[in-house]
Amino acid sequence: MKQPWIHKAKTDLTFIIGPSFFVLAIIFLLQDYITEIENKYSFYTWLFLIVFIDVAHVYATLFKTYFVADEFKKNKKRLLLLPTICFAIGIILFSFGSLVFWSFLAYVAVFHFIRQQYGFMRLYARNEEKTRLSVCIDNLAIYASTGYPMLYWFFSSERKFNWFVENEFFRFENTFLLEILFWIYISILLIYVSYSIYKSINNKFFNIPKNAIILGTALSWFFGIVYFNDDLIFTLLNVVSHGIPYMALVYFREIENKSTKSLGVFSYLKSYNAIFIYILILMGIAFTEEFLWEILVWNGNFSLTTFDFSGWQFLIVPLLSVPQFTHYLLDGFIWKSNKSQTKIS
Repeated sequence: MKQPWIHKAKTDLTFIIGPSFFVLAIIFLLQDYITEIENKYSFYTWLFLIVFIDVAHVYATLFKTYFVADEFKKNKKRLLLLPTICFAIGIILFSFGSLVFWSFLAYVAVFHFIRQQYGFMRLYARNEEKTRLSVCIDNLAIYASTGYPMLYWFFSSERKFNWFVENEFFRFENTFLLEILFWIYISILLIYVSYSIYKSINNKFFNIPKNAIILGTALSWFFGIVYFNDDLIFTLLNVVSHGIPYMALVYFREIENKSTKSLGVFSYLKSYNAIFIYILILMGIAFTEEFLWEILVWNGNFSLTTFDFSGWQFLIVPLLSVPQFTHYLLDGFIWKSNKSQTKIS
């Protein structure tokens, strides 16, 4: 059996599987300088991590939906209705207070981040012969890798980082519960490792990308949330490990593999410099959105107007959140694979 790469071994290892390991290596090499980097270069870390990766990856969805004529025509009602629903939900939630709004969005974001790792794991397991036991163990491994660190966040002492804003998650410090969760977490990972070794010997095949994505997920979530208690480290592992693989997946499957005709107005993305044009488009849209957030809501890195927008936050915040909220929900539909690929024996 061939290794089930999504694109090619080199590109998968660099852009989809590799970011978690690469960032972890950088963190361990530079951990003595993390605080200095965070204090001296906060604007640049914000610009690179939040704007050019986190916000940019949201708009990569456009190249699988709104920018694809056939896809838009096929799912026109959903693609038009969903942003409207997101805006309406946002206004309703914000009417109960900004914390209610951000808390809801944070929980949806966590679910989305967890499901993306599950999705990559299933893609890399697509050619395996599946049994109920194998699927159950794979699922337990990926959900334990992401779920335990989040539960640790909820039940541990206060962390020095947030997903969006302070006090967004329900928290209840309980060391006894954490100890139980830790041993459940370790048990699940040990079961997965044992079963993977047994299956690899039995089938005479070791699925490199599937096991690497599970290992990378476990390491990045554990070190980003549990082991380290640092805002920049959390952001690095959270954003880079999520955003870059997603942008790479969209490019490899929805641009490089599509015909020039199907890309329509973006047919020039089939040129030699396609990847750079793709990245520039995402960065441009992302910077525009974040610029609006800064001048209309946060007033942190840019302050170009003296007009007071505080009375309009109930509309501005939900409206600016529509692309992000829509991305979270759309992602649950647009990557569904053929049922024949996931048939369980």
